Amino acid sequence: MEYIAHLSKDKKLGKLLATAEPHQLKKRKNICIYLCASIMSQQLSTKVADVIYKRFIHLYGGKEPTARQIIATPSEQLRAIGLSNAKVSYVKNVAQFEIDFGMDAKKLGKMSNEEVIEYLVVIKGVGRWTVEMLLMFALGREDVFAIDDLGIQNAMIGLYKLDRTDKKQFKEDLLRISAKWSPYRTYACVHLWRWKDNAPVQKVKRPKEKIK
Repeated sequence: MEYIAHLSKDKKLGKLLATAEPHQLKKRKNICIYLCASIMSQQLSTKVADVIYKRFIHLYGGKEPTARQIIATPSEQLRAIGLSNAKVSYVKNVAQFEIDFGMDAKKLGKMSNEEVIEYLVVIKGVGRWTVEMLLMFALGREDVFAIDDLGIQNAMIGLYKLDRTDKKQFKEDLLRISAKWSPYRTYACVHLWRWKDNAPVQKVKRPKEKIK
């Protein structure tokens, strides 16, 4: 694939790619539900998150609900499937935003990455990292670098022997290295996550987002 040839110019990243399966980005139509599911899964294992999401879908007869259906669902029902009070509130915030302003793939597709981030982080419960994941895995954007993701940071520390003691210098190093990956930074992130997952006793961690 084209991105592999480009990213392989980075010799250290190229070693990972040499034995890696190519990744294909996918696009999702229902952005509202993707964002709701993302909120539900925060700070949970994949297994627990999947169980809660299945319970959520079961509330609506096994089909993805509309934003209005989510708003109409009593908060007690959403708490009963395993959501905290905060997550119930955040999920309803997303649904209300969809009703009031819209977030369909066509509308977001006309925006740049930063415009999408600025548009969606006004929703209480949605932080920059969450929107970056949406850009990557729901909108299929190829050039997103999740600089605050702890898994990415730890992978780059391991691969490039970086030091995070000086936070400002560390961030500059991350940006300097990742700049060479453009316009395929999303794929680089995906392969760094994969590599990190395969490292012993290490897990990819999301950052703690500041909720407005």
